[in-house]
Amino acid sequence: MEISLEGKVALVTGASRGIGKAIAATFAASGAKVMLNSRKQDSLDAAATEMEGEVETFAANAGDDDAGERAVLATIERFGRLDILVNNAATNPYFGATMEVDKPRYDKTFQVNLDAPVFWSQAAWRHAFNVEPGVIINVASVGGLRAEFGLGVYNVTKAAIIHLTRQLASEIGPTRVVGIAPGLVDTDFAAHLVDNFGDSLAARLPTERLGEPQDIANLATFLASDLASWMTGETYVIDGGAGVASVAG
Repeated sequence: MEISLEGKVALVTGASRGIGKAIAATFAASGAKVMLNSRKQDSLDAAATEMEGEVETFAANAGDDDAGERAVLATIERFGRLDILVNNAATNPYFGATMEVDKPRYDKTFQVNLDAPVFWSQAAWRHAFNVEPGVIINVASVGGLRAEFGLGVYNVTKAAIIHLTRQLASEIGPTRVVGIAPGLVDTDFAAHLVDNFGDSLAARLPTERLGEPQDIANLATFLASDLASWMTGETYVIDGGAGVASVAG
């Protein structure tokens, strides 16, 4: 079965590399018109040249106060509508004990990872989804489901995203709100974890490999499509079987 997003318009944050880039490219290849967002115009331009289909770019820091409003309006101005918002942009400026995090890095993590999805979703709702129901996809993490040293602050924001997904789904239906919680994916963002723990983790997974951005993009494309029209409020784990690795031996 071929998944089609023909006639849909999507806005994807953090779309110049990694998971966001793969989602945007797969959406475009599936027929959607896609607005790519990230902080740097040159990175967006480079990403856009690698994609087939109709794509445009909007440079802004997702965590800036008015970035969501401006991006949503720019998308509607360019493409005439908005059907899908993917809240993917994230940051992790701090690694260490939660009790030792400093205020600036704590604030930055929450600003990008949690504040942005809230206010970008508000903008999409205000200008598009309260008239014509759409889809919001929040990219969380399996870290939002567990405790682990070093990533506590980051994981708290991802746990909040999982609950935000439930909360928004309960408030703004029939607009659908769904989440994706990836395990360890081989991206620049996760380079420290991949370089230091990737091989040992992959060896323990039932799938015997780490995730690739395309794995997450495939799930996102399904969730954004009409094939998932009865799915809302849940966050779907995609981790290569890490959650059952000990059982699998």
